[in-house]
Amino acid sequence: MAHDPVRVAEARGWFVKARGDLRAATVDMSAEPPLLEDALFHAQQAVEKTLKGFLAWHDRPARRTHNLVELGGLCAEIDVSLETLLRRVAPLSEYAWRYRYPGELGEPSASEAEEALALAGQVVEAVLGRVPGEVRP
Repeated sequence: MAHDPVRVAEARGWFVKARGDLRAATVDMSAEPPLLEDALFHAQQAVEKTLKGFLAWHDRPARRTHNLVELGGLCAEIDVSLETLLRRVAPLSEYAWRYRYPGELGEPSASEAEEALALAGQVVEAVLGRVPGEVRP
């Protein structure tokens, strides 16, 4: 049975953007010196867009939010096997805004950015493994 082409295009569009954010985070980490703040932002964005793509694929609308706890909860309602992994990404929510504006105290560490990027990659791969091939970038 063929899938709805509109739904395929919407979900795939989110996944393409998520992969782009993973790539951007990787490039940020390879810069000299690494662009840690930007890498963290892109790691958060990769997870957010992946979850929104998963929800789109399942025809479950999500409001505009950067909150990975909220988005992860909606995704876990669809596939409970994602719950443990998605609980681990909750702290990445703050990277949507933290370090993005002047006046933020402290700076991220390289290990913090590396861990966030690795976790984002795990989420992208786990979710993409749960959708049909035609939806994957």
